[in-house]
Amino acid sequence: MARGTPEASGGRGVRQRFGKHRYGLVLLLILTSLVLQLAAPERGWARLVTIGLQGLALLAALLASRIHPLLTRLATAVVVIAVASSAAALIGLGELGSTAARLVTLLLVALAPIAIARGVILHFRERGAVSLHTMFGVLCIYLLVGSLFAFLFGIIDNLASTAFFASQVHAKTPDFLYFSFATLTTIGYGDLTAATDLGRSLAIAEALIGQIYLVTVVAVIVGGLSRRPA
Repeated sequence: MARGTPEASGGRGVRQRFGKHRYGLVLLLILTSLVLQLAAPERGWARLVTIGLQGLALLAALLASRIHPLLTRLATAVVVIAVASSAAALIGLGELGSTAARLVTLLLVALAPIAIARGVILHFRERGAVSLHTMFGVLCIYLLVGSLFAFLFGIIDNLASTAFFASQVHAKTPDFLYFSFATLTTIGYGDLTAATDLGRSLAIAEALIGQIYLVTVVAVIVGGLSRRPA
C-alpha cells in the first residue's frame, strides 16, 4: 500500500484518534478485571475472562501509548495465542489451572506498565504540561503494579511446598489481591502476613515501590494538574 494513498492515511488517522492517550479506557479495563477477580468464584471460566480482560488492557495501552505498529501486532498475536490456548485448555481439560492462568496473566500485566510509562513521558514532552490522560496513565501503572505482585504471590503459593500466608493455608485470588494492595498502600492490616523469607522480601519491595511511586510520580502529576491553567 502506497504511503500517500487514502487507505494508508485512513489507517494512520484511526490510530492517531485512538492513540491520543486514551488511558481512561485502559483504566476501566483494569478496574473491571479487578472487580471480576474479587467477585467471581475460583473457576476456569473466570480465569479465562481475566486473561481476556488483561489482554485487552495491554492492547489498549499499546495503542494509547502509540507503540510501533510492529510491536502492537506482535503483542496482539501473543494475546490471541494466550486466550486461545487458555480456552483450549478449559474446553479440552474441563478446567484451567490457577498456576497456568496466573503465569499467562502475569506476562500480560507485566508488559503494560512499560508501554504506559513510555506513552505518558511522550505525552508530557509533547504538551509540556500534565493532563487528565497523564493522570489516568499514572493510575493505570499503580493498579497494574498491585495486580502484578498479586499474581506473583499466587504463583509462589502454587509452586512452593509451604503456603504463602502464615495464617491461611488455602488462599484464593481475592486474598492475594487484598494483601498486595494493602502492602502497596502500606496500610498493613496484619490479618494476612507472608510466611517465607521470599514472600516477606517481595512484600517489602512492593511497599517501597508503592510509597516511592506515590510521593514522587503521583504527587508531581497531581501537583501539575492542579496548576494547569483553566
